[in-house]
Amino acid sequence: MTAALAPAPAAGAVVARGRRARTRRRRTVLVVLVLAVLAVAVLALCVGERSSSPAEVLRVLLGEQVPGASFNVGVLRAPRVLTGILVGVAFGMGGVVFQTMLRNPLASPDIIGVSAGSSAAAVVAITLFGLSGAALSVVAVVAGLAVAAAIYALSWRSGVQGARLVLIGIAVGAMLDSVIGYALTRAGVYDANEALRWLTGSLNSAFWPGVGPLAAALAVLLPVLLVLARRLPALQLGDDAAAGLGVSPDRSRLGLLLVAVAVIAVATAATGPIAFVAFLSGPIAHRLMRGTGALLVPAALVGALLVLSADLVGQHLLVHRFPVGVVTGVLGAPYLLWLLARTNRSGGSL
Repeated sequence: MTAALAPAPAAGAVVARGRRARTRRRRTVLVVLVLAVLAVAVLALCVGERSSSPAEVLRVLLGEQVPGASFNVGVLRAPRVLTGILVGVAFGMGGVVFQTMLRNPLASPDIIGVSAGSSAAAVVAITLFGLSGAALSVVAVVAGLAVAAAIYALSWRSGVQGARLVLIGIAVGAMLDSVIGYALTRAGVYDANEALRWLTGSLNSAFWPGVGPLAAALAVLLPVLLVLARRLPALQLGDDAAAGLGVSPDRSRLGLLLVAVAVIAVATAATGPIAFVAFLSGPIAHRLMRGTGALLVPAALVGALLVLSADLVGQHLLVHRFPVGVVTGVLGAPYLLWLLARTNRSGGSL
């Protein structure tokens, strides 16, 4: 009897070592991501038509007046970098919530039409009504929520299935793209240029007056999303298992959807729909973490890193300057094609 029970401590030790290894990996990945975001942010603050040294950047951030650097760093680059971090965090966290909740890598806000709702409303507001600033942001946020609610309602049939919601979202997004095209054909030259700049996704309009409202909105929404995301592991087990664990699947899914859409809509209203950041952040974080725990914080850091890096490349490393959305689109499109091809080969449904 004793001999039969002897291996138990060894098995427990193996499990404990595995948990410690996963915890170490998670901490290591998070630290590396934080350091990478900080490094790219510092580099973005330093480089430009008139570059500044890290020491000058630090002095400006501490409130000193440094000739030349105070304007370039404090007025032009700092709000751009901070906006890039905030919207990257929002896109990354909102995107991974969609993908995890619906158990479908295609269930990203920029694929299933949620971002298209904000974009269509913003383009109509710019081209037909001449709105801008805070009014434009409010319209984009409200439209994103309304379109998400419509997609959710259309996909409801004794519950919401991820594949059905994705297909309906793609169809709704195509309809909204036609609305965008029509609005652009009716617009004047100046309004059309402004709408196209917004549609591309850009940090060029990131200045201090817009940073405060963006940070305040995300300071409210992101903690709520983190709290609601505690139900995601139960939802991943299926509706019956989640109900058995005391989690209401429909209510939890609706709450997560509303808050995640609000997060995405707020970020989209600030910079326009930066392509594929929400789509790419979750899968990249998953590969880095290798299944070690929740993905919201890693995906948020990956999103911030993607936005900052893409903006740095688009502004300083290419022959011509490109908005950040162009660079992320170039990165995300091949991944989308690869994902569709892999799904088709494996016979899986969308």
